[in-house]
Amino acid sequence: MVQPDGSRIGNLTGKGGIEAFIAGMPKAELHVHHVGSASPRVVAELAARHRGQSKVPTDPAALAEYFTFTDFAHFIEVYLSVVDLIRDAEDVRALTYGVAEDMARQNIRYAELTVTPYSSVSRGIPDVAFMEAIEDARLRAEKELGIVLRWCFDIPGEAGLAAAEETARLAVDLAPEGLVSFGLGGPEIGVPRPQFKPYFDRARAAGLRSVPHAGETTGPQTIWDALRELGAERIGHGTQAVMDPALLDHLGEHRIPLEVCPTSNIATRAVERIEEHPIKQMVDAGLLVTINSDDPPMFGTDLNTEYAVAARLLELDEAGVAALARNAVEASFLDAAGKARLTGEIDAYLAGWQG
Repeated sequence: MVQPDGSRIGNLTGKGGIEAFIAGMPKAELHVHHVGSASPRVVAELAARHRGQSKVPTDPAALAEYFTFTDFAHFIEVYLSVVDLIRDAEDVRALTYGVAEDMARQNIRYAELTVTPYSSVSRGIPDVAFMEAIEDARLRAEKELGIVLRWCFDIPGEAGLAAAEETARLAVDLAPEGLVSFGLGGPEIGVPRPQFKPYFDRARAAGLRSVPHAGETTGPQTIWDALRELGAERIGHGTQAVMDPALLDHLGEHRIPLEVCPTSNIATRAVERIEEHPIKQMVDAGLLVTINSDDPPMFGTDLNTEYAVAARLLELDEAGVAALARNAVEASFLDAAGKARLTGEIDAYLAGWQG
């Protein structure tokens, strides 16, 4: 398996090595974006369907070059060009089920998929049709693929307070059955977290959990703002938390999980080199670290690859990788029975591998 720095993870264990162990391991994923998970095949098909209306390549092979980012701002520009390909409810339905298929192939049993309904509704897809499309795909995926999907509706920060108001309306007033949380994505620079407090207050009052992105491309203060102003229960990325010892103590004491996405941080230049990624500092500080893929096809990765990257950076064996997988279950918004069931699957898989 080739890593972002060009190196490979060797066979650290028997039975085919750590990669084989990861591939078969039951997993949960907590930080992965809906449109950002569209496979090259699906993106190319949508681009062909809307040929002449988008600069997105219609050739899947050309997408690798298109998905090469100079910085975070360029990533957002490319991401939004893919969002522009989602024109109707059938596009939404096909995209969502395709994402579930890709996840199921990786033995992902449960995922909290970050959805940005504002981006689609503001482009003309009726709100009720959008909700019906994601719910249809969710229910079909659970029945046919055995994967449980839940939704996090997130505010696209670059679109401002109007987007926040509309996202809160869609989340609270329409409230699809699979919705469990409320987030905030997009750029952090120039988009301070405190301005979104009223919308998070409304979502939390309706029973949704708070999971904003913070501290990816800005410093620790953004994470403090997410905690204090937005009531964050998990932090998306949190890469810069290691710069503030008091923040590390707070995150550890209150068992606030970090949704860590190593390859994403390299692709968007939030971290320069994979060897410089702060995941080891996070783990050494006793934080609840979860492993995630963010926008996998755009970054040339998937969740299995991210676990392999983490295994190398943290020098983990199978038991260590399984412990990371259990972290994701603990940090999820599954109910107690669901957590017990998935944790049991991970434990049984590890025992069988070791036996």
